[in-house]
Amino acid sequence: NEVQMDTKELETLPEFCGRHSISRTAAYREINDGRLRITKVGRRTLVARTDAEAWLELLRQSAVAS
Repeated sequence: NEVQMDTKELETLPEFCGRHSISRTAAYREINDGRLRITKVGRRTLVARTDAEAWLELLRQSAVAS
């Protein structure tokens, strides 16, 4: 079963980085550490808004725990 997402629900990695004021290197670090989920469409790296929100919540929780 293929899951279809509205294109408004996805943003490119540069859009994600701009929205959250992080560098591309930092974004890939978050991806490689398993904190940020991505979706690959061909060569494009996309971030679902729900995954971006989950990443933000994870940051908030780790900030509170510190």
